[in-house]
Amino acid sequence: MLARLHNFKPAPHGVAATMFLRLLGVIYLIAFVSLWLQFDGLIGSQGIIPFADLLAFLRKERPDIGFWQLPTLLWLGSSDTAIHLLLGTGTLVACVAIVAPFSAVEWILLWAFYYSLYTAGQDFLGFQWDILLLESGFLAIFLSPLAILPVWRKSYSPSWIPLLLLWWLLFRLMIASGVVKITWGDASWQLGDLNALTYHSETQCIPTWTAWYMHHLPTWLHKASCGAMYFIEIVAPTFFFLGKRLRRIGCILEVALQLTIIATGNYGFFNYLTLSLCVLLWDDECWPAWLRGKPEEAAVRLDWRWPTWIVAPVGACIFASSLLVFVEGLTPGPLHAPLWLRPTLSTLSGWTSPFQRHHLVNSYGLFRSMTKERPEILIEGSQDGNTWKAYEFKYKPGDLARRPVFVAPYQPRLDWQMWFEALRLRAASPWFIGVLKRILEGSPPVLDLLGKNPFPDKPPRFLRALRHDYHFTTPEERRSSNNWWKRTLKGPYVAPVTLESFRPR
Repeated sequence: MLARLHNFKPAPHGVAATMFLRLLGVIYLIAFVSLWLQFDGLIGSQGIIPFADLLAFLRKERPDIGFWQLPTLLWLGSSDTAIHLLLGTGTLVACVAIVAPFSAVEWILLWAFYYSLYTAGQDFLGFQWDILLLESGFLAIFLSPLAILPVWRKSYSPSWIPLLLLWWLLFRLMIASGVVKITWGDASWQLGDLNALTYHSETQCIPTWTAWYMHHLPTWLHKASCGAMYFIEIVAPTFFFLGKRLRRIGCILEVALQLTIIATGNYGFFNYLTLSLCVLLWDDECWPAWLRGKPEEAAVRLDWRWPTWIVAPVGACIFASSLLVFVEGLTPGPLHAPLWLRPTLSTLSGWTSPFQRHHLVNSYGLFRSMTKERPEILIEGSQDGNTWKAYEFKYKPGDLARRPVFVAPYQPRLDWQMWFEALRLRAASPWFIGVLKRILEGSPPVLDLLGKNPFPDKPPRFLRALRHDYHFTTPEERRSSNNWWKRTLKGPYVAPVTLESFRPR
């Protein structure tokens, strides 16, 4: 029985598996380099929330919290040098994986390194693309051959179990992204309204200049786009498991959606990773002959693959755990689930499986509620408390005349987090207070995360934060003013503070 299970595969996908592993290596490379450029300012010793300070506090005050509660290799050393070493090693391994991806050890190291950084990143990591990379990266361990040293081959015939689990991951990602928009109750997403996309281009985290043009498209086109999106996110994923022809159609539709998002928004490496998962849907017949190679070259000895007695039970546990997480995540809570699921979900609420706790399976679903306004926080400094000068961020809206930019697949973590901060209705987040403190101290790594520094010689004495309401200008307003944005002051977010405000009394 195990031998039959081991040799079964739905269709040859050797080229797709090879392409996916190399593309995943590229995604890891982007992720590590992107973090490397920012981590000094985010969690370094002079950063916004130094990770070394957190570990020092835990060692002294909470010895009950250790590696298993906060899994990261930085327990071995959390200095700035250690963080750079981890990032540099991850970057190097990712480069090797792009060229020679056929080694499970590579993918184990990449997953462990990124999980360590994910844990250390605190408020600045934990987005859906981060957990999607962790889940995809874990499954890639079993998709790759069970080899220690990197191996270069033109093609590789993988086990079908991790292949199907990666299809299932893409299926869950897309279905959840569509269903939660309906089940979470935002009227603008409902089929009788479909106005959500009339807000989206303007209110997304870091808009692009193309989003300005998208925002001014006719309402009927926004509604039609919303309907097409629902078809692609909810119906098309079912094609993945309905034969080669429908699977190819489903793949084309998903690729079209991801390319549209890339053309109008900045979502880090999220859409590029999703495109990489789509590659796995293409069987070998879809690829040019020169990529497929000779049959004897594409075949690989069965002893290269992970043994079925390991892959099958691991795959079964991942599937069962992900199925429960998937169903539970489609609705706001057990009471909104179908009657037959409510007892199970009520029992499971509050319980997290080891697979979910370590992000081997995750719940997905973006834009459950559409943000319909765009508050922005502007930080201003002053030497005398009367004349104020604004700090500019590199990518998020600030200067009204500055053209929105494309920045993906790079993700500016601070700019992104500022979008969430502006939506808060309560007091400022501790990390945002940390930003203000570091600016008053003149911390070079934190100032490097910003764009314009109006106090290049020495830090200001006073700092404040104001909340504004931003909107895209109309075509007429842009022609007359050359501004992409217009704004209205809503009021103070943080009252003027000095460096003394942060010192213990």
